[in-house]
Amino acid sequence: MSQEQIQKLKEYARAHNLRWTDQRQTITNILFGARQHLTTEELFHKAKAKDPAIGYATVSRTLHLLTEAGFCERIDFSDGSMRYEVSIGRTHHDHLVCTQCGKFIEVFSQELEKVQADLVRQHGFLEKHHKLQIFGLCQKCHN
Repeated sequence: MSQEQIQKLKEYARAHNLRWTDQRQTITNILFGARQHLTTEELFHKAKAKDPAIGYATVSRTLHLLTEAGFCERIDFSDGSMRYEVSIGRTHHDHLVCTQCGKFIEVFSQELEKVQADLVRQHGFLEKHHKLQIFGLCQKCHN
């Protein structure tokens, strides 16, 4: 996470009458350093290992702050848990989600993006954002 991004987060927090604490910074660093999409509980356990004083509510509120500020987004893989993915500084992508083992694959298709943009334009729709998730069985689970 760059100093500029940290500064933007601090300013966003201040503008919403929130403090940017060391605990929030620890939580953010873990999320930004994760190689997978984390649930609140997974992030809580990782944060608690770094700082035993961090509570679940602090993790939850920090995720809400990061989501509202546009630094991460909530993703529902229909497994009963919301996951969080860093969105700032990353390129758009979609997900293939295995309904058996929970594995997900990040994918990008320029052709698919063009089709989606054409649909939006044809219907005079003002797009704010989009995401595509395809649910099925990964190669390992369907063999």
